[in-house]
Order: sequence, then C-alpha cells, then structure tokens
Amino acid sequence: MPIALVPPGPVTEPAATPRHLTVVQVLPALENGGAERSTLEVSRALVAAGHRSVVISSGGRMVERLEREGGEHVVLDVGSKSLRSVTRIGALRRVLTDIGPDIVHARSRVPAWLAWFALRGMRPRPHFVTTVHGLNSPGRWSGIMTRGDRVIVVSQTVHDFVLSHYSRVNASRLTVIPRGIDPDAFPYGYRPDDIWRDQFFAEFPQLAGAPLLTLPGRGTRLKGHADAIALVAGLRERGVDTRLLLLGVAEAGREAYLRELQTLAHTRGVADIVAFSPPRSDVRDVFAVSDLILQLSNKPESFGRTVIEALSLCRPVLGYAHGGVGELLAELYPAGRVPVGDINKLIDRAAELVGRAPPIPPMQRYRLADMQDSVLALYQELAAEPRT
Repeated sequence: MPIALVPPGPVTEPAATPRHLTVVQVLPALENGGAERSTLEVSRALVAAGHRSVVISSGGRMVERLEREGGEHVVLDVGSKSLRSVTRIGALRRVLTDIGPDIVHARSRVPAWLAWFALRGMRPRPHFVTTVHGLNSPGRWSGIMTRGDRVIVVSQTVHDFVLSHYSRVNASRLTVIPRGIDPDAFPYGYRPDDIWRDQFFAEFPQLAGAPLLTLPGRGTRLKGHADAIALVAGLRERGVDTRLLLLGVAEAGREAYLRELQTLAHTRGVADIVAFSPPRSDVRDVFAVSDLILQLSNKPESFGRTVIEALSLCRPVLGYAHGGVGELLAELYPAGRVPVGDINKLIDRAAELVGRAPPIPPMQRYRLADMQDSVLALYQELAAEPRT
C-alpha cells in the first residue's frame, strides 16, 4: 500500500531564550507599604527566574527578607525630600556603573529624579522603568513618574489619571499591571482555628457576639474612620447589632487623631462596640472572622489591595465607588459599591450585606503570579530593544 506523504509544513524558528537580566529597583526605604511589598515580590520572581535582583534604598526592616529570598541590597539615601539629595546623583551613578544593570526601575518620585539624572551620564544607558503607584498631585515634580521608557500603572484608574493630567505622555508606553495577592496566603473560605479566635476575642471582648465590621487603614482621616463610626451608629439606631474594628488606626504620632475618634464614638453612643487597634501581622485571620470589610477612603485610592485580599478569603466588602476601590468592586463585587460620602446608603447596604451577602466566587484574577509574570515580561521586552 502506498504511503501518503505529508507535505512539509513551515519551518518554525526555535523560541528565543530569555536573556538573563540585572534589574535594579530604587525606592526610598524598605519599611512597609504597597510599593515596598511589590518591590520584594518582583525581586523574588526575578531570582526564581535566574536573574539578578538589586534594590537601592536607605534600608529598613524588609531588607532581611529581601536578602533571604536571594535579592541584593545597596544602602543609599535616594528618598530624602531635600535639595541635598542632588548631591547623591554621582554616588548613585557610581553604584549603577558598578552593577551594570539592564533595567533601572524607580518606584517613587525622589528616587526617579535621581535615577533620571544618574542614567544621563551612563553609556550605554540602562532602560528606565517607572511605576505610578498612587494618584499624586499632578505637576512637573510628579511628572517624572511618567518619563520611563515603560510606565507601569497599577490600575485603570491610574492609567486614566496619567493620561488626563500629562498630555505629552504616549499612551503606548503605559502598561496596566495590577498588584496581586498570593491565593495561598488568602485561601478561599479560610477560617482561623479556635485558639486564635479565643485569643482575639479575649483581646477585644467588645467585638464578640454580633457581626464584625473591619476597616483596615493607617491613622489618617483620609481612610474614613469617622464614616465607619457613623455607620455602626446608624445601624444601631435601626436595631441592627454590629461591632467595629478600626484595624491599624492606633499608630505612634497619631495619638491626637485616635483621641478624636474615641470621643466621636462616645458622642455617637457606640464606644462599647468599637475597638481601636495598632497594625497587626494576622490580618488574614482578622478578615476571616469579619462579616464585612470596609473601604471608606474619602480620597480616591490608586488600587485597593485589601479589597482583593478580603474577596479572596470569601469575605464581602463594602466601599465607596471611586478610585481603584470602586474599580475593583465594580468588576468583582458590585453589591459592595455605594456613592462616596452617602452615609444613609452606606447604612442601607451594610444592613443588607450583614443580613444576606451575595455569594462570592473564587478569585480568578489579581493573583501575585500574574503581576510577577507581567512585570518580568515587560523587562524582557524592553531589554530586547537597543540601548542608547
């Protein structure tokens, strides 16, 4: 029997092997915060992929973790908001020359300005990447964050903000890469064990016995703590029994603001059902025992990481419909959106969600690995372009 011959197909070129890169991230310090966590997450991904990861900052408590995970750290003050910072341009250029990076990634304005001038004196010049983490006041000072060869924006909200305030920015240089969370760190349906629950409610006995509302956020009035107190007061007036935890509000240097909130709780008659907490390391457990997570910032935020942390745990979120928080809720949990500052609608919706919250499906987006893969792909794409 004759054998049928299959005509040869097109010749497929072998896939290009990704380059091994040296990436330097620059930011003021490695203490705490969203930009700092993202820095470590990207460093971890770089090391896992066989690249060299270096961070330049003034240091901080997260340096030990960075180095434990294979990243390198160079101590240099690149974040002080002082005219003296310009004297560090030469030092930064020398450090970068010694390292020989393919990419320099700036995550804050002062480091971005210093890196911008330091790179001007280098040949070949490393590629320059910036990340716009927040909705900073527009102007020339903040505009440095839009001058990267590639500009990462952490949400569509930030993307639109940049284009509306910086008309000279080429939209093709902007890439939306949302922050992500590790689903293993915030597993769907997670519940803490009885030992943790007993210890938590022993520490905060006023929070036991009714649905718990938690508002995470540092001690600044921008986070909407007063609205949260007004919310539980309004719920009590309607006969809906709840409790409120202001998680992270008790901070050093914010004592006057804390006293103001405690006075407000007394005035509204809810001091017995409100707890004020310093920042905690067991946020996952606190969210998991909460019946509702609040996001009530009166100023639009660039993203809203706690929204996806809570939803990943299968906990409902109630927040104001603006900025990154409103963007996430519109996509992931529309039932949790209310107009900014509308306390009556906030009370109505909270009563509905505490009574019967709509189901929350497992998260399919905003995973940490998605963010890491996207940033590394951007680095590789940029590194393939000629350096000037």
